[in-house]
Amino acid sequence: MGRLLAVDEYVAGIRRGDRALLARAITLVESELPAHFERSQAVLDAVLPFTGGAVRIGLSGVPGVGKSTFIDAFGMHLLGKGKRVAVLAVDPSSSVTGGSILGDKTRMARLSREVDAFIRPSPSSGTLGGVARKTRESMLLCEAAGFDVVLVETVGVGQSETVVADMSDVYLVLMLSGAGDELQGIKRGILEVADILAINKADGDNAFRAERARHELASALHVMRGASVVPPVLTVSSVEGRGVPELWQAVSDFWAAEQASGELEAKRRRQGVEWMQAMIRDGLRRMFEASPGVAASHDAIEREVREGRLHATLAAQRLLAAFRQG
Repeated sequence: MGRLLAVDEYVAGIRRGDRALLARAITLVESELPAHFERSQAVLDAVLPFTGGAVRIGLSGVPGVGKSTFIDAFGMHLLGKGKRVAVLAVDPSSSVTGGSILGDKTRMARLSREVDAFIRPSPSSGTLGGVARKTRESMLLCEAAGFDVVLVETVGVGQSETVVADMSDVYLVLMLSGAGDELQGIKRGILEVADILAINKADGDNAFRAERARHELASALHVMRGASVVPPVLTVSSVEGRGVPELWQAVSDFWAAEQASGELEAKRRRQGVEWMQAMIRDGLRRMFEASPGVAASHDAIEREVREGRLHATLAAQRLLAAFRQG
């Protein structure tokens, strides 16, 4: 990550919109080194007064729905409206090596070349829900750098994917058309928290099927969520650009309504408390793993569990006891 800069150097670079320094600050936030953690927290504390002004959009979708291609079209539309756009694209990490493909920039060819856009791919590192552990902090850095829209693209849809709803103002779910596919591969919990849904790839011969899927999904949502809280369901073609302006209008309307009612501020405060609780859990896990008592017995106890000689519950109790004893 290069030379470690002073806090004021990071802050000055972020505030003037220097994308290279913003990238270095995010790398600092993502670092696991204790010295880097202390510096990153000082940077975040310094930029906090300049955060909170962006529209935070969480984006999920079934595999193959075309999230990155959609973001390319969506982002270009926003740039055309004078917005500055930051994309935090969380890539799947290897459970073996921890490596990540990080291929999103190649699928956002137009957006990645724009000076008013910032695309940051980060490995999920196995984090619950596919959202990198430091994504929240990266979002704040992007806001302090003056980006008007911060979009978090997750790795896909899974049982815990709703974690992205806990860090965004607007939760957008992309879906595909097809016989029953609009409800396949997506959990009920996702549909229960989505603020806006869009049927992507509504172009060519698929345009009619997409419109039919929109009607079917809207009907299903009426049954699931009740008439008073049904989110808008739209169709969009990322390739042709059709439906993109309407989708941004739906996002803007939702965000404005939340802001006017006071729900936006209340939601962000709830999210702040949830973030604090998540950081406490993360800190406790780190303390547990760094405990000398745990380190001394962890491998042997884990081996006993793997070989079937020790019950998992008892093994956990032994390790927790070792942690309490230091």
